[in-house]
This record gives sequence, C-alpha cells and structure tokens, in this order.
Amino acid sequence: MLVLMVIAACNKDEVKPYDHPFVHIHVANEDTVFVRFNRKDTVNYNVYYSGKLQFEPMDVKYSVVAGNGLQEGRDYKLINTSDTLHFVQGMFERPVRIAWLESPLAPQQNNSLTIRIISNSKNYTIGLPGPDKLQSSLVIIKN
Repeated sequence: MLVLMVIAACNKDEVKPYDHPFVHIHVANEDTVFVRFNRKDTVNYNVYYSGKLQFEPMDVKYSVVAGNGLQEGRDYKLINTSDTLHFVQGMFERPVRIAWLESPLAPQQNNSLTIRIISNSKNYTIGLPGPDKLQSSLVIIKN
C-alpha cells in the first residue's frame, strides 16, 4: 500500500508558479487612506505594475472622482495633466499627483476622492487577482 502511495505521489503534476501580470493602486497596502483637512502638500499616489519586465510600453488609464464635499481648486488640485500613465521599459510604478489645499469641510458630505484604474493597453488584470479586484481603486478621505 505504501509503495502505491509513493508512486501516485511521484506522478502528480507539478504546481506552476503564479505568473499573471496586474496593475493596482494602494498606499501601504491599503485601498482607503485619510488626509487631514488642513494638509498643504503634494502627494504621489502610485499606480503599480506587478509582473515581469516589459519591453514594450504600457498605458494605464485612470479617473479621479470627487465626492460632493470636495471641489478641485478649493480642497485639492490634480497635478497630472493627463488621465493616462505611461509605463516604459523597467518602470513598475507611476504617480497620480495630488496637491492638497487647506479648507474647511462639511462633515455631512462625502469628502472623499477616488482614484480608479479604468484600463491598460496590455489588457492585464486591474486590481489584485481574484474575484474582489482589491486595489483597483484608492479612496482618499479628507477629514
């Protein structure tokens, strides 16, 4: 009986390593972060490519959506001039740059800013692999 088990174990298929490229966004591995209402600096919120070194460039399209409590020019300023991030060979992260402006908040309103990855030119997975697609967007809550 033991000999049969050893033979059966030797015939098992080897497990192939997971090698599926994906694009995601996070801060310290979190997909929701907070900034103070009186913050006055520029922050890079990086979009990451996770996969093997690419030899052809890749474009990643994203959107920035403000809740009804935030207004561009009053609460923040989007520094990027395009809604596309260009990843060249050897590039594994690109920033969405936001300048935070000090302003009072209406606590009953939605004071969030969401950066959402929309697509990429390689059709790689958006967000972490899996059904939940974690880290496909980053929610920044100003409080």
